Amino acid sequence: MNFDFKKSLGQNFLNNEKVLEDITSLVKDNDKQILEIGPGAGALTKHLVKKGKVLAIETDTRLKEYLEKIDNLDVIYADIMKVNLDDILSRDTIVVANLPYYITTPIITKLMDNKMVREMVLMVQKEVAERITAEPHTKDYGYFTVLVQSRFDVSLEFVVGKDNFVPIPKVDSAVIKLVRNEKIDSNLRKTFDKLIKDSFAMKRKNLRNNLKNYDLGKIEEVLNKYNLSLQARAEEIPINVFIEICKCV
Repeated sequence: MNFDFKKSLGQNFLNNEKVLEDITSLVKDNDKQILEIGPGAGALTKHLVKKGKVLAIETDTRLKEYLEKIDNLDVIYADIMKVNLDDILSRDTIVVANLPYYITTPIITKLMDNKMVREMVLMVQKEVAERITAEPHTKDYGYFTVLVQSRFDVSLEFVVGKDNFVPIPKVDSAVIKLVRNEKIDSNLRKTFDKLIKDSFAMKRKNLRNNLKNYDLGKIEEVLNKYNLSLQARAEEIPINVFIEICKCV
């Protein structure tokens, strides 16, 4: 492929057919709308269109010559961060994407806040995948972990070595799957998200310090039920405990 890759767009195209097939296999046959973000030259798209009609969002119009040759595909040429998802999603949707490293978190945040997005199959930087799928008491467990896992069931499916891309990036990637499973009531969502942000505000400090503006007595009652205390750090607190704390503050 004779193409001038743009580093500013985080363009690293996957070129391993086996990996492309493995990613596609995670998109189960169903009646969900398929949205692909950043199809590039369409290597993965050619597999996805066999599952059903695909809507893709691509920011680089130079790729039109490749994408317009693919049947069962509609393409919106735009920056995903500037697209109003409510305008383009007509029903429950599964998102498939090889996300640019430099904008992974903002894109995932935008997608997970749209309730029509029911599933996501994402290829992301390996360390981001480990952070999203982390468990309590690990160094990767943090604010974004809890934010995502309170909305989705998550799984790290497989690692994709950097040699499977053109041009070759500096780090390995991993494919993760997210399936919508809201674990907090919508009327408590704003309170929960603020609680999590405050809890992880200063990672080295314990909950007593990070949550000093909350009712510590009520928080302590919940923690004690799980053999935890205000001396614990946020990274030690499972999501179900955060949810219970949220309901009492």
